[in-house]
Amino acid sequence: MNQRKLVIAIDGPAASGKSTTARLVAERLGYLHLDTGAMYRAVAAKVLRLGINPEDAGSVLAMMPHTHVELRLAGGSLKVLLDAEDVTEEIRSQTVTRAVSPVSSIPGVREAMVREQRRLGAEGGIVLEGRDIGTVVFPDADLKIFLVAGLEARARRRREELEARGTPAPLDTVLRELQERDRFDSTRNASPLRKAADALELDTSDMTIQEQVDAVVREAEKIIAERSRQ
Repeated sequence: MNQRKLVIAIDGPAASGKSTTARLVAERLGYLHLDTGAMYRAVAAKVLRLGINPEDAGSVLAMMPHTHVELRLAGGSLKVLLDAEDVTEEIRSQTVTRAVSPVSSIPGVREAMVREQRRLGAEGGIVLEGRDIGTVVFPDADLKIFLVAGLEARARRRREELEARGTPAPLDTVLRELQERDRFDSTRNASPLRKAADALELDTSDMTIQEQVDAVVREAEKIIAERSRQ
């Protein structure tokens, strides 16, 4: 009898290493990787394209029935499609980054995205990363990881990401934006960022990506081995 594959939830604040860690863990285990933050970024990108104020919940919700976000694996990398258009690069812009928190805090937006995330993860064999995976999307996930890191370490990582994409920013600017993002995500009414009671906390401040991946894979393999003995 085939053993059901795991649902792995990786949560944490911005620039804590969620995306890269989740992607590489999924590769190691042969699982699907789902970047839920990319889904909210795609919605935010459309909001900006239409000239809607990201804090205008009514206008954003009126747009949602005509909005389709899809994540597709192509050539070994995850592509983000917005109404059938590839927006993988566009959604990583600083403009979208600034808009995504207010957009993602709208309950109706979260409800729509969570439905799709649960559909994609229903059969297991998936690594999801975001801010509410272990608390809201999959509260019964087989493995929950909560990544943390010092603010300065996260700011350096985010600046390196921006430089790699050709959009450098001063470290103090990046640091201030991360502080504001943390504050907003932790205090919003809809699915605030918080650690699930049964999540394993992993401080990545002084860890390499490989060390982060190894730590998560070890925990997953423990669960898989234990279930195989049952």
